[in-house]
Amino acid sequence: MIAKIGKGSNMYGAILYNQQKVETESGAVLLLNKIPDTMNGRYSVAYFNKCFEPYLSANIKTEKTIRHISLNPDPKDKVSDEQFAEMAQEYMERMGYGNQPYIVFKHTDIDRTHIHIVSTCVGIDGKKIPDDYDHPRSMAICRDLETKYNLHKATKQEQKQANKIFKPVNHKNGDIKSQIASVVRHLPNYYSFSTMGSYNALLSLFNIIAEEVKGERNGQPVNGLVYVVLDKKGSKASNPFKASLFGKDAGIAQLQKHFEQSKEKLKTNPARSVLKNTVELAIHTTNSETEFKKQLVEQGINTVVRRNDNGRIYGMTFIDHESRSVWNGSQLDRNLSANVFNDWWNNGNKPELKTQDNPVSKTNTMDNQPTKDFFEFIPQKHSPNFDLGLFSLLPDAQGVDYEEEQFAKRMKKKKKRRRL
Repeated sequence: MIAKIGKGSNMYGAILYNQQKVETESGAVLLLNKIPDTMNGRYSVAYFNKCFEPYLSANIKTEKTIRHISLNPDPKDKVSDEQFAEMAQEYMERMGYGNQPYIVFKHTDIDRTHIHIVSTCVGIDGKKIPDDYDHPRSMAICRDLETKYNLHKATKQEQKQANKIFKPVNHKNGDIKSQIASVVRHLPNYYSFSTMGSYNALLSLFNIIAEEVKGERNGQPVNGLVYVVLDKKGSKASNPFKASLFGKDAGIAQLQKHFEQSKEKLKTNPARSVLKNTVELAIHTTNSETEFKKQLVEQGINTVVRRNDNGRIYGMTFIDHESRSVWNGSQLDRNLSANVFNDWWNNGNKPELKTQDNPVSKTNTMDNQPTKDFFEFIPQKHSPNFDLGLFSLLPDAQGVDYEEEQFAKRMKKKKKRRRL
């Protein structure tokens, strides 16, 4: 089992991301800790968000107050809801969050059933819960839970090897060919993308661009692909490398097959509606491109904006790392096209989106749910120096669980060898 610990500053966004899955019937609330249940067992984003207010209001100087943790058993493991809840409780207790409010959500929208835990690292006294050596402690707990619940085990060696995959290329570090290879050889195995534009949007997260090369050789048409490394400003920082250097999966022929397969997958992907709602809410609740991107990135979604030389936006791509799918804005909805964002960010005309049949309209309602137990919020003062800080292109909050897939592949290979 693999655990991912995401750290951010947007509690509302973290709750919304999970609650939308519940409302689209691709998720469920399994457990509440230090959070009152409601009389009818129904919840809203506003209600959950209010339950964390005393802790977040008491915050003294912690920048990243939110903990968004996922626990991911091997896809072969069969784990009941009761076992998921028990594992979450033991994990949070041993990580030092046993007395904190937290919500355990189960996700079923992809083949890999797993749980997400939303909590805060700020105590009711406003002090941060120590998180030194979080990752080593988390790994040790996962190993114990694997034994206790008879789950497939992930070794340290496999985790270390998986961690080497999908690192942004740094042209200053040398060995550029190997750095490119560690990305382009594997991306099609994990992500669905249906066009060269969406592929390049995904590659841009790793400082790479793919360019088609067309011409003639011995009178025959040639259609190939080269990869080039980009610097921090998006300018080319290396010579082109032929796709053939990285295997067939990185070549144009195989990618075109992947595009067609992805088009079919994206048609029925349940992540589309959740992503659409999340993007629309970000439009409603932010006032600039920076705020918009930051809100989405804390929910595991990267926004790639393509502009021409005059600054006009001609492409909007959203990369959802939870469902591992890449979407053009117009694929999600015509109201999320590049022209809409260009009119907003370049011309100051913020779009007004209809939400009457949208789960966002339900989750965005500040309702007063009756609780089973008396629940009182203690007013606290915000720190005047509270700073959200900067966010990186590939933050902890969007961590993708490649460890699990790598482990599953190795298990399959071992079984085949035994049969032989």
